[in-house]
Amino acid sequence: MAASPWLNVNLHYVALGDSTTVGVGDPLAGCAVRLSGAGAVPGQGWRGWASLLAESLGSSHRVTFSNVATSGATAPLVAREQLPSTGDDRIDLASLIVGVNDTMRSTFDPIEIRDSLQECGDRLTARGALLLTVRFHDHGQVFGLPKWLRRPLWRRIEVVNSLYDDLVASYGGIRIDLADRPEIYQRDFWSVDRLHPGERGHRRLARSFADELVARGLPIDVLPALESDARYAPSKWNDAVWMVREGIPWVGRRASDLMPWATRMALGHRVSAWPVSMDVPRSSSGP
Repeated sequence: MAASPWLNVNLHYVALGDSTTVGVGDPLAGCAVRLSGAGAVPGQGWRGWASLLAESLGSSHRVTFSNVATSGATAPLVAREQLPSTGDDRIDLASLIVGVNDTMRSTFDPIEIRDSLQECGDRLTARGALLLTVRFHDHGQVFGLPKWLRRPLWRRIEVVNSLYDDLVASYGGIRIDLADRPEIYQRDFWSVDRLHPGERGHRRLARSFADELVARGLPIDVLPALESDARYAPSKWNDAVWMVREGIPWVGRRASDLMPWATRMALGHRVSAWPVSMDVPRSSSGP
């Protein structure tokens, strides 16, 4: 019988990624935070799914948890800045969730994203890490965007998903398919901005990874709780306030960068950073 890979009671977990892994959308009790999460870093007012998972792992292991995620991170930034900051020690678990910010920029470059993800996968697994990643859902549907804008954004998301397909094929790991989970399109999964999970969303994401780890033979005595204290439950009033304070200014900032490209795509012009010679798998699902 093969020995369990989880015999060591010491567990080193490193979290890399963007504002979702920082924990934006899940504020700590009593902390005043910017709802947009601009400039957020771990441990400064936000909790989030990675911290919830680390806390749960601590119920059965001595956990060393390093969250190096940063708000606004792109895949190249993760490879260039976050990856070196994790050091050289052995890692047992490494979560890598990034790519949404890349899709929302006119500089979207699938080759650079692919190389960045592969570099992270290569270096993290070489240190012993089991990778934790996701397959992204249709963000445009969550935002309630019109179909003409959803379609080009979905195409970019599917490109990023295909790059994660390659990453998992090369390095294995655990991957949560967000698009396959109906709660993803329920309002109470999301924070007021609909871009970051709310407390319920963060809890469900942490629980999903914990369940998969248990299925892999990792003992976890106390799984992440799914119950929310509902202190920050979404409401029409909170949505309206956020839209005035944060949403409209954000749309204004992004419009000058992304909207010209999205408009051209919607009119049927091929505008893509991916070389024509490379085959990009497309899902039959989505808008």
